Amino acid sequence: MTTVLVMGATGKVGRHVVVQLRERGHHVRAVSRSSPDRFDWADRDTWRPALSTVDTIYLNVWGVVGVADPSEFTELAARSGVRRIVALSGRGDGGEDFLLNTPYGPWAKAVVDGERAAQDSGVEWTIVRPCWFAQTFEEDPKLSAVRDGEVLIPVGEGTVPFVDAVDIASVAVAALTEDGHQDQVYELSGPRAMTFAEAVAEIATATGREIEYVPVDVPEYVRHLMDRGYDRDSARTHAGPFQWLHRGNTGFLSDGVLRATGHEPRDFADYARRAAATGVWSPSGVRRRSRSGASGRC
Repeated sequence: MTTVLVMGATGKVGRHVVVQLRERGHHVRAVSRSSPDRFDWADRDTWRPALSTVDTIYLNVWGVVGVADPSEFTELAARSGVRRIVALSGRGDGGEDFLLNTPYGPWAKAVVDGERAAQDSGVEWTIVRPCWFAQTFEEDPKLSAVRDGEVLIPVGEGTVPFVDAVDIASVAVAALTEDGHQDQVYELSGPRAMTFAEAVAEIATATGREIEYVPVDVPEYVRHLMDRGYDRDSARTHAGPFQWLHRGNTGFLSDGVLRATGHEPRDFADYARRAAATGVWSPSGVRRRSRSGASGRC
């Protein structure tokens, strides 16, 4: 059995990677900034202990923004005996340069640098590029908006084939534990493209509640978040990815889930029913999440 280092082990995808690996009987070193086996991109003293006796890495670079060069880590990993890296990235629309010039740019650059670090590491690599997660509706500020029954999002008519984080994890686990995925780039999507209005309607159906979708432009969305207590920089960062959707190029489907796992991706309606059953969108549901950082695709 492989020994797998799972970075971002408490994240939307990472926690599913951990579960699926353990279900397959693999030894997992699950790390984050708050885990017993601590890993922090900003603290290089945590890097070598995390890599000790590890031969495979699930690499999540979304926490690297502004604090480290991921190639330093992958070079250390290769010297430490790691033989395989599976990097969580993000699917683009051919306009990545556009996104780099928005407030979301540092996170977009981290994705590009993370891919390059894995590919140039000298070990086996696989890139996993999901589009927007279905679970994006479980994070603040969208989570609190769903609970309040009124979702303001500046997406225009852009569509997204939302992909379930469980499917993303399944692709990552296949690449981590099976042969035949080396030097592959898997672009992932769900089975159908949807507008955000359609996604909100699916959630309303699943919860049995009335939830209104309210279209706004980006400046209005930034003001809305600031009215709710976000500082300007955080509000503009949360709004950054939505500017991409206005380009209208994000609705295409990808076959990465099927190619990597042999099964079709889960539909958004299935995700909505499963999430609604947990009470996550109930007005008295789980606590609100942090207001810092990027509006999560990863």
